Amino acid sequence: MREVEAMPSREDEQGLVDRLRSGDEKAFRGLVERYHQPLVRLALTYVSRPDVAEEVVQDTWIGVIRGIDTFEARSSVKTWIFRILTYQAMSGGKRERRSIPFSVLAGREADGDEPAVDPSRFRGPEDMYPGGWINHPDPWGDGESIMLSLEMQSVVAASLEMLPPAQRLVMSLRDVQGWTAEEVCEALEISQGNQRVLLHRARSRVRAALERYRLEAAV
Repeated sequence: MREVEAMPSREDEQGLVDRLRSGDEKAFRGLVERYHQPLVRLALTYVSRPDVAEEVVQDTWIGVIRGIDTFEARSSVKTWIFRILTYQAMSGGKRERRSIPFSVLAGREADGDEPAVDPSRFRGPEDMYPGGWINHPDPWGDGESIMLSLEMQSVVAASLEMLPPAQRLVMSLRDVQGWTAEEVCEALEISQGNQRVLLHRARSRVRAALERYRLEAAV
């Protein structure tokens, strides 16, 4: 499930920038392969149609090509690319788009009263140990290697697609792309608190889907 992305050194980042500035097609193609789908996910938080989202992402890549000569390395290359997409999505006058930035959408999802875990998983007030787990969830921690069968991977992928947009994007970046919390907050311009809530809720939903699958498979 997870494609952990190594943190590039300053030398690696500068080398990438130099290659992009020299017109290195392989370097540019590598960026597209790595970030195109996450960019589409972010675009879909601004627009409702997949074809319009693809248009926003294509304009983002054009912006990368046109802007790389003036890139000042105040942030990482990938954060800069995500910021370009945000600008493209918000400024395209002819596009169908939502009128709120991702940070507002993320705040709304994080501020909702959705429980992180189904309340039925806990013991009731009449129990000898009220508030305790009835069945403990499977562990899901940062950096943990989770070996999944192909069928279970399809369950995770389907569950991911069903998440609310902000949760889906944050979990995709953290658990699929392997971004750090700090990188996600910087690229999406959201608070650490909202990032944690969105990720926790997303993981809880996907974990619940996996548990349902395991129960059904055991029958």
